[in-house]
Amino acid sequence: MSADLDLSTPEVPEPTFLESVLRYGLFLGAIFQLICILAVIVIPTSKGNEQEETESSDNKTNEQMKKPKGAAPQTRQKTKKESKKKR
Repeated sequence: MSADLDLSTPEVPEPTFLESVLRYGLFLGAIFQLICILAVIVIPTSKGNEQEETESSDNKTNEQMKKPKGAAPQTRQKTKKESKKKR
């Protein structure tokens, strides 16, 4: 019965050139994906501080822009009052 069982290792054919290129391409693709994932995780945390500084300067410019806008409705009110006086 032991003569019927073949316990030797099976013969594995050598990989062809195309199979080797495919294997190394998959490894390079996996490494590239890992680098991209790490970049998405690491870069936004370092830019968070810079964005806070720019937001504070943006708020100042927005406040400066809002002040002239406040003057615009006053001129409209004056024109309305003048048109009423003319009637």
